[in-house]
Amino acid sequence: MSSTVTITAQGVVNPGKPVVYDINLPYTQTKEEQERMLKSMLYPQYLPTWDPIWFDPLPAFTFDDPALRADPSKPNLLKTGITVSEITPKMGTILEGVDLSTLSDAGKDELALLVAQRKIVVLPAQDAFLDLGLEHQQNFMKYFGKLNYQPVSGSLKGFPGFHIIHRDGNKDELNEFFMQKTTSCLWHQDVSYERQPPGYVMLGLLQGPEVGGDTVFAATDEAYKRLSPAFQSMLNPIKAIHSSANMINHTRALGGLVRKDPVQFVHPLVRVHPVTKERCIFINGEFITGFEGMKMPEFEAISQFLLQHITSGHDFQARVRWQPKSIVIFDNRSTLHSAVVDYFDEENGAKPRHIFRLAAMAEVPVPVDA
Repeated sequence: MSSTVTITAQGVVNPGKPVVYDINLPYTQTKEEQERMLKSMLYPQYLPTWDPIWFDPLPAFTFDDPALRADPSKPNLLKTGITVSEITPKMGTILEGVDLSTLSDAGKDELALLVAQRKIVVLPAQDAFLDLGLEHQQNFMKYFGKLNYQPVSGSLKGFPGFHIIHRDGNKDELNEFFMQKTTSCLWHQDVSYERQPPGYVMLGLLQGPEVGGDTVFAATDEAYKRLSPAFQSMLNPIKAIHSSANMINHTRALGGLVRKDPVQFVHPLVRVHPVTKERCIFINGEFITGFEGMKMPEFEAISQFLLQHITSGHDFQARVRWQPKSIVIFDNRSTLHSAVVDYFDEENGAKPRHIFRLAAMAEVPVPVDA
């Protein structure tokens, strides 16, 4: 086996560890480097921190999906003057003219319904919402469910619901990563290992490249429909083991901060969406360690086929092109997604990409036979 190295955010090589391009690890910076980074940041108050706080396991809770309360005609969301455009015919909607900072509770219900129906809603030019600050943004997402507290990665002091995705575009780190990796894509659903994984997830772009750094989404309900009835019948009863252990152990091995013990829950491989009633394949390439009652080669064959099926199905995918101060809310129950690290070159490195995530946890996944 060839030796491997780890490149930190500032290009420091640590022999004997895996290659990473990892937002879960703290920066290793000189004072001058930190000052230079802070000067280039448009929103330094969102700089990730790694406070040594501890989260206990999240107990079961009652979840009432706001989409089920919504007026189907959406009069509080789709008012006069709002521009609605589609990213693709079946998924992805761009709403221009909606101001999240003034959206009523009825409007939030209707927004949840639109997200459930269209899977991704892009809301450009949310200057006012961003200017209201961290507490308002965190409280906004609490309306959609109990907030997830990320067990690793950068967060914000006093606001543990924020998961901060920030890299400074270090050229050496990216070059070393792609010397051993063929792609930056990691298709996943967020936090699938919890008892009640997130339903509605908000991403907010604070700073990013003019071109590149898109996020790609795939519709897992449509992916299910494309399968034969015989294959669907085989998948329906399968139970998948979701665990955060690999992520926790990986972070600990590389010297990162861990705020929570590993969590493991068993979820149906095919779940029923509580709003649309569609059947969705609930799989990802990050947190599933096996299928109950199946041998590892059987699990690997089925999971690899499903991931290949979903990630190569460009006719049921949508690509979100980011603009600064855009907010994206997506349905974590009926999509997989991946960031795309394509905004760098060997000569100039990459521009910074700075995003926050707030994830609202929802229902226990509902199996087909419930």
